Amino acid sequence: MNWNGPRSAVVINPAKVVDLDDRRKRICDALAEAGWPEPMWFETTREDPGGGQARQAIEAGAEVVFACGGDGTVMACVGALAGTEVALAVLPAGTGNLLAANLGLPDDPAAGVAVAVDGGRRRIDVGMLEKRAFAVMAGMGFDAQLVRDAPEQLKAWLGWPAYVVSAAKHLRGRPMRVLVRLDDKRPIRRRVRTVLVANVGRLQGGIPLFADAEPDDGMLDIGLLTPRHLRDWIALGWAVLRKHEKVPRMEVHRARRVSIVSNRPQPRQLDGDVIEPGRRLTVAVRPRSLWLCVPQPAQAEDIAEGADELTEEAQKLAE
Repeated sequence: MNWNGPRSAVVINPAKVVDLDDRRKRICDALAEAGWPEPMWFETTREDPGGGQARQAIEAGAEVVFACGGDGTVMACVGALAGTEVALAVLPAGTGNLLAANLGLPDDPAAGVAVAVDGGRRRIDVGMLEKRAFAVMAGMGFDAQLVRDAPEQLKAWLGWPAYVVSAAKHLRGRPMRVLVRLDDKRPIRRRVRTVLVANVGRLQGGIPLFADAEPDDGMLDIGLLTPRHLRDWIALGWAVLRKHEKVPRMEVHRARRVSIVSNRPQPRQLDGDVIEPGRRLTVAVRPRSLWLCVPQPAQAEDIAEGADELTEEAQKLAE
């Protein structure tokens, strides 16, 4: 075999993979078939969810790092790879798989390897919360509550609908008072249930929340959700699922930097992973700082159709 392909590494979360040996064989076989050398292999730990392993891969000369795990593994690799010339290839193995769902990345490991081998690349923005990078979305309030309280066993059994079950427990929660500053504009005050700061537009299950969000436009999309009653949630959810231009009880802004301060500590999340609670969420965009392996145009169209099917499934559940 003539190994002409670039060096690569796999950062894998063993807790998210049922048969680790089988997953390793499938990835290595797919790379070997393409003429790439066997990848370096790094397993995540409780203490290090992937950032340190990705940096080791960079130092060892990897040109592509495969992140095989859930959203937390992907986010950790994003933080290590942002600002470098090393490309990230996502091999989803979790529940939400938000970056994969938003950018048309396949679930099958062999197909994910094929995306990297085919050479499709896209520079995308990265959001920064202090020193932590994320590629999908930051949230404070209700959004982080439902992520925090979705039972792990239920997520393993149901997948993303487990978040719907969790959301139902918090629909009648208290709103929070927030002060929102967008770039250098005057602050605005709102009473909200949740604040979302998005780099891309789809939530769990392919739900399209931010119609204009693009991962490489140098902007963040900020959603202030203000439902007060159950009927407000129903109207909001229905409008989102039906892709209405105007969504009731949702205010959308765009900025390069946003600072949100709440009147009391709130649960917070980054890319579907809960972080420590706090009163503040300050996020800035780092434009086009991450190389991402993406499907070539013909593949992307096929996978986009699959994302639309997920949205239809979510709509049926809402009905």
